[in-house]
Amino acid sequence: MLPDLDFYLIAVPAVLLVGLSKGGMGEALSLMGVPLLSLAVSPVQAAALLLPILIAMDMVSLWIWRKHSDSKTLVMLLPGAIAGIAIGWATAAHVPRDALRLIIGLITVIFVLRYAYTVWLSRSGAPIPPKRHRLGPAALWGSFAGYGSFVAHAGGPPFQIYALPLKLDPREYTGTIVRFFATLNAVKLIPYFALGQLDLGNLATSATLFPLAMAATACGAWIVRRMKPQVFYPFMYTMAFIAGSKLVWDGLSSLLPGN
Repeated sequence: MLPDLDFYLIAVPAVLLVGLSKGGMGEALSLMGVPLLSLAVSPVQAAALLLPILIAMDMVSLWIWRKHSDSKTLVMLLPGAIAGIAIGWATAAHVPRDALRLIIGLITVIFVLRYAYTVWLSRSGAPIPPKRHRLGPAALWGSFAGYGSFVAHAGGPPFQIYALPLKLDPREYTGTIVRFFATLNAVKLIPYFALGQLDLGNLATSATLFPLAMAATACGAWIVRRMKPQVFYPFMYTMAFIAGSKLVWDGLSSLLPGN
């Protein structure tokens, strides 16, 4: 049986936010999806409902950004990310998700503040050079992205910490993050099924939201395609800061005594 109207009054805004994020508008919007949907169902069911929708969005995003990606970034990050998913699967019952949210959030906020400080130091006009690929940081942040994506739907900030300083063309960056998380979401299907978080009832409910999800994804991509680099990167760092702050808030709110 499908949910009632009250569920959809909450689910529709949640899917719109996640869809805009999937189109390329930043992980902060996506992080709102599970908490918002959790107002109508349990957090575990919210995550399970969103995973098939995320995969449907991935299909749309992959088509829209099919001509844009940076293969080297993917090669550097994906091995660590898949290892992170495996670790998340093995430790799902033992690791407090709120602690992970807090850690990832704090790292992301510090990362953005460091970037803002660097911009302030270079206010004389000297450009900030892009960073090169480095195996160690790629393995570290890739594994954090995979682990965070599996246990807390919080894989975006670790990806941004590694990829934003590379200063890819905005379209290449967006195509890369789309391919990265499309791969992770496909891999996550196996452990999610194994943990019993997906069933026919949840899949049927998710299917009713597919059309809205695809329209929101296309809308997000339309906006990103029209952003110049001078607008895109300040916007993405701002979204990363919002995402990190949201994770810190969620982690602290759940871990403090009395909650």
